[in-house]
Amino acid sequence: MRPEVDRLPAIAGALRAAAARFGTPLFATDEAVLQAAASELAAAFPDPMLRQYSLKANDVPAVVAGLHQLGLGANVVSAGEWALARRAGVPNRQISLEGVGKTDREVRAAVRAASDGDPVAWLAVESPDEAGVVVDLAGRARLGRNGRPPIELLLRLNPDVVPETHAGLAVGAGASKFGMTETELTATVEAVSGPGAGSVRLRGIHLHVGSQLRAVDAWRDAVRRGLALLALIRGGLDAFDTLDLGGGFPVGPIGEPAPRPERFARELPSLIESIPADRRPRRLVVEPGRFLVARAGWIVARVLHVRKRAGRQVVIDAGLTELIRPALYGARHDIVALTSLGRAATGSAGEAETARVEGPICESTDTLGDHLLPPLHRGDLVAIRDAGAYAASLGSTYNGRPRAPQVMIGPDGSLTLARRRGRVADLR
Repeated sequence: MRPEVDRLPAIAGALRAAAARFGTPLFATDEAVLQAAASELAAAFPDPMLRQYSLKANDVPAVVAGLHQLGLGANVVSAGEWALARRAGVPNRQISLEGVGKTDREVRAAVRAASDGDPVAWLAVESPDEAGVVVDLAGRARLGRNGRPPIELLLRLNPDVVPETHAGLAVGAGASKFGMTETELTATVEAVSGPGAGSVRLRGIHLHVGSQLRAVDAWRDAVRRGLALLALIRGGLDAFDTLDLGGGFPVGPIGEPAPRPERFARELPSLIESIPADRRPRRLVVEPGRFLVARAGWIVARVLHVRKRAGRQVVIDAGLTELIRPALYGARHDIVALTSLGRAATGSAGEAETARVEGPICESTDTLGDHLLPPLHRGDLVAIRDAGAYAASLGSTYNGRPRAPQVMIGPDGSLTLARRRGRVADLR
């Protein structure tokens, strides 16, 4: 099964059953789609390439654990995500700690793990200032001495490209806050490689172009720049042998063309062959998030109001507290009916009419767009598609709304409660 296959006919009954059993709104994850996405990624970027799942897309431990069982490590950007990855059963040796917002406390935790003999796979450094903090803390912990191996570092390169995506997702643009320029990165290598720097080991370059890339051009340009810079540095530092390519593989509406991971992977052989053999990376990494989880996720919601107001208006009990992407940067998520006038929806478009779907939050920006929906009344169920990425992990308790539960749908249609609904008593 390919991840873009419409799974609604196969799981509509399970989604209705989940709503009856656990209430609404709720998050549901289709495990069969997770498996299909992980398989497609592995086919495009096979072993020995490392495949890391970026938890920021969906940090629910049951989802992380499912992907880990399918051969993925974890890419985390904070102590909180690190703890969630560990809770999901991912060992430190398969966890990479990255992110532009790491504090001294979080760096100290990574150094402590290395000192205890249980280091993370690597720590990605965002700036010369951060590199200095890592070297200082690692030196104080006497890493690289007395049998304690040094902590391994990747240096994040800002590739200064023009990603083919929404401006808010273009992290590889030159003006973005992420990573170092080539000049900053090479200066950091010189500083960290100097006397007394044995507490750290420079292993390579990390880059990330952006999310939802609609073409491969910017990604190819970024990889070319990363490879060239890595080859230059490897001339004097043989251990500098890793290139982390990031993610960005898109997930668009079903039926709309978008480059698959295989299309990105096809660019690699010629790019690598252009580099002298003794300067090529020994280790390559990809770290997608959205591609693995977006299509697998659904939000099930219940209809609260149906009105005639500039056409038909439907208000549901899920909104920006469960899915902030439409309000944040105009993302579109298709909405389908699970029931119509109290009965299971047949999927026939004969009676469907356009309806403006609104969320329940006291903000005018809590709107989910226009959708073709059959007749609905209060209590009917709808499902929001492709909500497995940047929904649960960006959720909030705004308006005093407890967190929605997470339900896993097994390949056999079984339901497992992976995270309970939050309680009003939990709100602080």
